[in-house]
Amino acid sequence: MRWSLVPDRITVIGLPAAGPVPPADLYVGGRRQLEGRSPSLTVGADIGGVLDAIAGTPGSVCVLASGDPGFFGIVRALAERFGADLLDVHPAPSSVSLAFARLGLPWDDAVVVSAHGRPLGDAARAVLTAAKAAVLVSPDAPPEALGKELLALGGRGRQVAVCSRLGLAGEAVARTDLDGLAAGTWDPLSVVVLLAPGGTVAAAPTLAWGRPVSAFAHRDGMITKAEVRAVALGKLALPATGVLWDVGAGSGSVAVECADLAPGLRVIAIDRDTTLLAANVAEHAPSVEVVDGDAPGAFAGLPDPDRVFVGGGGIDVLDAVIGRLRPGGVVVATYAALDRAAAAAERLGSLVQVGVSHGSRLPDGGWRLAADNPVFVAWGPA
Repeated sequence: MRWSLVPDRITVIGLPAAGPVPPADLYVGGRRQLEGRSPSLTVGADIGGVLDAIAGTPGSVCVLASGDPGFFGIVRALAERFGADLLDVHPAPSSVSLAFARLGLPWDDAVVVSAHGRPLGDAARAVLTAAKAAVLVSPDAPPEALGKELLALGGRGRQVAVCSRLGLAGEAVARTDLDGLAAGTWDPLSVVVLLAPGGTVAAAPTLAWGRPVSAFAHRDGMITKAEVRAVALGKLALPATGVLWDVGAGSGSVAVECADLAPGLRVIAIDRDTTLLAANVAEHAPSVEVVDGDAPGAFAGLPDPDRVFVGGGGIDVLDAVIGRLRPGGVVVATYAALDRAAAAAERLGSLVQVGVSHGSRLPDGGWRLAADNPVFVAWGPA
């Protein structure tokens, strides 16, 4: 349902306000923000219904929100519906700025993530490797749930501050660690601040891929070689978020590198024998989820992927992968046999042969080149 009217002006005020709240023909906000003002409309889960009601209000509308309503707040929805020119926004300090102020820390170098309206695992992965981060939690994703999720992903060694009811009666700041965060019972009206040991900012990781084979435990050379892995990672064009499957993961080298390159990705490694896979994941990238089973049967119950690397299995596995791929997704598959590679290229649209020769010393001190078996890389859909 769409209303034909629109308000003359929408004033958006962050509380606590620096000045008086102006008169309006309709007040919109949470129950604790409205404070008996009328006529009023309480914001709930149905944001679309709230926007429709605002659209049907001739005159002035005043929207009341906590802190800075442009920071993970209602300004985004209002601007998308009514246009920025209709809005008059008056922010107060955000809960995140208040949290870092209470801790006496700058936050221009912090990763800030909201757990409102998104899977908690996605929020946890987004801050897993950050040296300084703040997470806005919610009743559906309270601080203790965030702690459990971070521990499950292999997070360790973080100092934690749970900053609750900032700017309100009952404000509290509690310091703990991830184990304490997971074991406690905390106010969901909180900002959780995560800090590297000592509160110092860790050096940014080096952007590198194609790690040497020696970095991973593997059996009889059954691993995607470093140079082939580097090409495959380039063809995957990893997004910042989403779901990636590593099918026939073997040692898990591709899954590990994907998790390191794109910490916001949910990486799932699938193999019928996960012994070495689990060991490499535990050592290098604990956030990778390990699934023990044969493809394509093991795909049941997994979220549809945005990216897939197929390192093992026949064309039936590739067909099953393509059938589950999300719109705009990419599949990269490697093969030793040309007939399988050609069949994959018919489905995906692109094919390249990767041939690598490694240098080694001769007895007289010179160099010779020894060629690896060529590997075919198919990718697409085109």
